Amino acid sequence: MKQSTLIILKTLTWVACLWPLGLLVYGAATNNLGPDPTSNLALTTGYNTLLLLILSLAVTPVRRLSPRLNWLIKFRRLLGLFAFFYGTVHMLIYVALYSNFDVRAMLDDIARRRFITVGVAAWLLLVPLALTSTNWAIRKMGGKNWGRLHRLVYVAAVCGIIHYWWQVKTGVLSPLRLTVVLAVVLAARPVWSFWQKWMKGRKSAT
Repeated sequence: MKQSTLIILKTLTWVACLWPLGLLVYGAATNNLGPDPTSNLALTTGYNTLLLLILSLAVTPVRRLSPRLNWLIKFRRLLGLFAFFYGTVHMLIYVALYSNFDVRAMLDDIARRRFITVGVAAWLLLVPLALTSTNWAIRKMGGKNWGRLHRLVYVAAVCGIIHYWWQVKTGVLSPLRLTVVLAVVLAARPVWSFWQKWMKGRKSAT
């Protein structure tokens, strides 16, 4: 892929990732966030955290479909960092607007309300991944150690989906779409490994 094309695609990715935030800022400035602005802010940032996280996880299985898609790997880190960005904004909305910076109230919520417990756990799992997302961190840690650490992203994604399900009311199916996509992405790795072993077995048999 040409460098100019890559720059254009990355620029478009930045615009697409920042678009939901821009809409929220505009809605807040024009007092147009609906009857419950705080809930709108929390739901939008939480949803986009999960969406971007799942998209970042989908990069590897999608690029395996064809060598022509290898350029997608250049967007995985960017998508992951934007997921962490929206997750952090989501967390700050809880800290500032729901808990009013009351540490005791937050600790009580974490201990008693399971959807908050698992949500905080998901964000905490993303923190070391964001901090070690640089090339410098990869060199210092070594590729294998870095890879082991960054497998936590799968746990974080599952915790995020659970947080979403536990947060909505019983009977609400809004998390279903993201859940199905994440399930497909998570299943892709073992399916690919099985396919590779099966193909090697066939070649060795012939």
